Amino acid sequence: MSKIPFAVIFDMDGTLFQTETVLVPALHKTFDRLRREGQWQGDTPVEKYLRILGVPIPEVWRQLMPEESEAVRDRAAAWFLDDIIDEIGQGNGRLYPDVLTTLAALADQGIPLFVASNGRSRYLAAIRTAFQLERYFIDFYSLDRFSLTSKSALVKQLLNDYQIERAVMVGDRCSDIEAAKENGLVAIGCQFGFAAGEELAAADVVIEQFRELAAIDWLALVC
Repeated sequence: MSKIPFAVIFDMDGTLFQTETVLVPALHKTFDRLRREGQWQGDTPVEKYLRILGVPIPEVWRQLMPEESEAVRDRAAAWFLDDIIDEIGQGNGRLYPDVLTTLAALADQGIPLFVASNGRSRYLAAIRTAFQLERYFIDFYSLDRFSLTSKSALVKQLLNDYQIERAVMVGDRCSDIEAAKENGLVAIGCQFGFAAGEELAAADVVIEQFRELAAIDWLALVC
């Protein structure tokens, strides 16, 4: 495989995909089932989930259900994955405004595009199929595909596999910025995603709308 001199790596949730459009109804379905089976009492923890969105899946469920056994949390995570994929399949998911036109513009410039996400492979595949994202991206990397535990390790795997010499990481959470910095990449923070407080403080560039990416001078950014 020949080396790739430059690439752009995207997070999925809160960067390309408006996760809440399918997450909220799917989460209610999952917790309705947990309540019916006597494994949960109280309201569905929607706000808590949105606050921690972007951390690895096992940690999400440890935080959502700290008093439950690992087996119960694993079962809930499996149900939730099925429910969220069902929501995507029904056409209920949405990309952020201008995502497709901006990706097309970047691809037309010959820029290799990748996704590195904490989401499950089945989840990424559902989004990829729903919006035909394979037209723009070379590959979609997920933690479960490589049995990794952090976004930084995932990005490192991607850089090594494709022999990428320089890259920009685009994401909305501190884990995306950390993954960029720990791998020597330029970090672009997305203010329109799920970032809270000072999460994007260490980003090299912060954008308010996805279409701003089309106007970036990429070579000047990474030099």
